[in-house]
Amino acid sequence: MISIITPAHNEEAFIKKCLCAVKAAAKEVSEEVEHIVVLNRCTDRTGEIATQWGARVITDDSRNLSHIRNKGAGVSKGDILITIDADSEMTSNMLREVLQKLDSGKYIGGGVRIIPERISLGILCSLLVVAPFVLWHGVSAGMFWCLRKDYEAIGGFDEKLACIEDIDFGKRLQQYGKIQGKRYCTIRKAHIVTSCRKFDQFG
Repeated sequence: MISIITPAHNEEAFIKKCLCAVKAAAKEVSEEVEHIVVLNRCTDRTGEIATQWGARVITDDSRNLSHIRNKGAGVSKGDILITIDADSEMTSNMLREVLQKLDSGKYIGGGVRIIPERISLGILCSLLVVAPFVLWHGVSAGMFWCLRKDYEAIGGFDEKLACIEDIDFGKRLQQYGKIQGKRYCTIRKAHIVTSCRKFDQFG
């Protein structure tokens, strides 16, 4: 089984697209897929929409994104874990690509290509500022994927971190992969499209 974990704080404007994209990707694989949405202090219709579209909904009111993701992983049933944000949409071939990479035995897991929902000069400049940081650390993010046993082996997301918990997770997964003789992989034949709301809000 594949378990997909999505943290959600007042995501009624985005969650449906995320859920629909997961359902489309699930049709391309034979494995059972469960989608767990972790409601975090929601005051809108996020939970209602998630339930309507077949997701399993749980609640976690902490203010720690690592804890929220770990909570979702902890109640999930799959031997493959994927984390994706509520304002992101995976392409329909994403789960097929994840399975092919893991089945090959060459990869410990990894991240994906991220494409913004639109492009502008400001957004392009923001991406160019972030790119060196990602290249320096040598890991991609956006949507993480790995086997449950490897997620548990590295302790999941570090709940002591208030930020860059995603890069930290990727680095620890990469390091553990080296011990196992496997590589960290960025999926390039599939991608996620993510909203530009943070740019719109913070610039």
